[in-house]
Amino acid sequence: MSIQERAQMAAELKKSYNCCQAVVLALKDLVDLSEDQLVTMAASFGSGMGNMKGSCGALVGAEMIAGLVSGGNRAIARQINEKFEELCGSITCEELKGIKSGKVLCSCPDCCKNAILAFGCALGLE
Repeated sequence: MSIQERAQMAAELKKSYNCCQAVVLALKDLVDLSEDQLVTMAASFGSGMGNMKGSCGALVGAEMIAGLVSGGNRAIARQINEKFEELCGSITCEELKGIKSGKVLCSCPDCCKNAILAFGCALGLE
């Protein structure tokens, strides 16, 4: 499955799951965890860390899976973070949703797509 297909899948999964769950489920075949385990692991990261105050949940999901597939390579997490910010305009849920500014930088489905694209870029996947 291509990264573009995974990105689209994550956006579709967002209709039924939170952002973090949608991203980890779109990447589930890359790790040795069940769907139930992934959904449970990612459950607390909907609406970003700290309920919109911290990192976007989609970004967190991409970095969780990247950690598992890369053996904890922190440089890859940094690359995902940087690419995600480039694509979305921020890495924090509060800023992405325009909570204080009133300007939405990136919708949740688009954050899910962009988290997958950033993941693919950092890991050299197409």
